[in-house]
Amino acid sequence: MTLLELRGLSVEFDRVRLVDEVSFSVNLREVVCLVGESGSGKTVTALAVARLLPSPPATCVGQILFEGEDVYEMSRTRLRAMRGGEVAYVFQEPAASLNPVMTVGRQISEALELHRPESATDGEVAGLLRLVGIPAPESRMRDYPFQLSGGMQQRVMIAIALASEPKLLIADEPTTALDVTVQAQVLDLLTELKSRLGMAMLFITHNLGIVREIADRVVVMYAGQVVEIAPVRELLSGPLHPYTKALIESVPSLTHAAARLTALAGVVPPPGTFPPGCRFYPRCPTRKPECATMMPELNHRGNGRWVRCVCVE
Repeated sequence: MTLLELRGLSVEFDRVRLVDEVSFSVNLREVVCLVGESGSGKTVTALAVARLLPSPPATCVGQILFEGEDVYEMSRTRLRAMRGGEVAYVFQEPAASLNPVMTVGRQISEALELHRPESATDGEVAGLLRLVGIPAPESRMRDYPFQLSGGMQQRVMIAIALASEPKLLIADEPTTALDVTVQAQVLDLLTELKSRLGMAMLFITHNLGIVREIADRVVVMYAGQVVEIAPVRELLSGPLHPYTKALIESVPSLTHAAARLTALAGVVPPPGTFPPGCRFYPRCPTRKPECATMMPELNHRGNGRWVRCVCVE
C-alpha cells in the first residue's frame, strides 16, 4: 500500500527552479533512500513533503499525497496533526536542532504533549530514551544537549521523532556529523526501530555505503531531477544511469583493492545554470552529441526500474 506519493513536484525559489518534476512513492514499512551529491535537491524535496519550506519565497507545484490526501490542501489543523505526528523529521545537525536551554527530557515531553498528551509522563520519556539506546534514561532526561555527545544528541532527535509514533520517518542525513562507529550504531538503531514499530522511512544520504545497509528502494537525484529509481540490490549490482555508476565507483571497497578511487569530475551545476539538454551531460563519460540539447524523459525499464538517459538501451 502506498503511504507517500510525489507527483511531478517542482519547487522554485524566486523563479529559480531547484526541484524539477520529481515523482516517486514510499510504501508502508518500506525504506526509500534519496541519494545524490550536495545540491541535487534531496533536502528541498524532503522539506516540501512536510510543508516546511517558507512560502514565499518557495513555490511548490505538483502533488504530494500522504495516504491519498494532498499535503498542500490540508488545513492548518490537519497539517499540525500530520507534521510531527504521522510524519516525523530527523534533521541533519542535532546540535543545531535541539534547544540548548531545555533539558532533553522536556523537549521529548513537548512532542508528547502535542501529539500524544495522554502519554506525556516522565516514564514515557524515559522509555523513549531507553528505546533509542541511551543508558540511564531517568538520569539523562535531566541533561541539556551540550552535556551529550553527538551520537547521543542524534539519538535524542530520533526519540523526539518517535514520540508521536509516526507512520513515516524522514531522516535527512542523520549520520553526516558522526564518526564511523557511531554512524553504524545509529543505522542499526533505525533498522531495528523500523522493524519493531513498522514505520516507513525516507532516508536522505549521499553515501551509497549506507544505502546498501538500510534501503529497500533507491531514488537517485541529480541537479533537481530524478535520474534513476530501482530496488537496492538491482541498482547496486547493475546501475543504468552513468551518474549512478559514477557514485557507486567512488565508494571504497573492503574486498577489492584498488590503486586509487575513481573520481567523478566536476560538480553539480547551481540552480539557474542547468544545461539545456541532459543535466549530467558536462560530466558524463558516455555522452552523445544529442545529449547536449535533448532533455531525456524518466522512462520505465520494467521490474520497478526507471532511468533518465537516452544512452540506455
